[in-house]
Amino acid sequence: MAVYDLEEQEQLAALKTYWKLHGNLILTILTVAFAVIAAFQAWNYYQRRQAAEASSVYGALQRAQAAKDAKQIKALAGTILEKYSGTYYAAMAALVSAKSAYESGDAKSAKAQFEWVAEHAKAEEFRYLARLRLAGLLLDEKDYEGAMKLVDAKANAAFAARFADLRGDILAAQKKVADARSAYDAALNAIEQKNAAFRQFVQQKRDSLGGGS
Repeated sequence: MAVYDLEEQEQLAALKTYWKLHGNLILTILTVAFAVIAAFQAWNYYQRRQAAEASSVYGALQRAQAAKDAKQIKALAGTILEKYSGTYYAAMAALVSAKSAYESGDAKSAKAQFEWVAEHAKAEEFRYLARLRLAGLLLDEKDYEGAMKLVDAKANAAFAARFADLRGDILAAQKKVADARSAYDAALNAIEQKNAAFRQFVQQKRDSLGGGS
């Protein structure tokens, strides 16, 4: 049997007293901490599994897109949006489905898909792209006010030129020539030098309005 000296006995007594006073609290804190860790690990596993499953369905969607199978595209995109809406694949699937719907003459479905992406996509790049595509559809339908609301909202630098260019298109369609020129000028100022084709395209639209450089 172990024999404790006086100092060790005092330390042991102090420990017993501390545990008696705070033991329940310590156990509660440890239990909560372990529960949080377990939940975090379970969530990470769930997220990885969701992404893997969504990736598989998205692969099938890409094959349907290559085959131009509009019915299958719609069905697979619907599956991803229903079961895997929290993944990045959801926005990509919705954009593919919207493009297919538009090419099939179903503008209503295309707009619904773009609206979903613009509101729910995890990545802001997808949200900006969806806003541009949706604004383009509204422009085609002569819903100038709705289209302008989408492109007037703030966008990051990577999309600034695209948004300004589309504002120019909307204003030009309304015969607001001076405002359209200003929008195209803003687009030209925002276009990266390496994007020569886009710059030339915007410049041609700007030149067609006259008014000098």
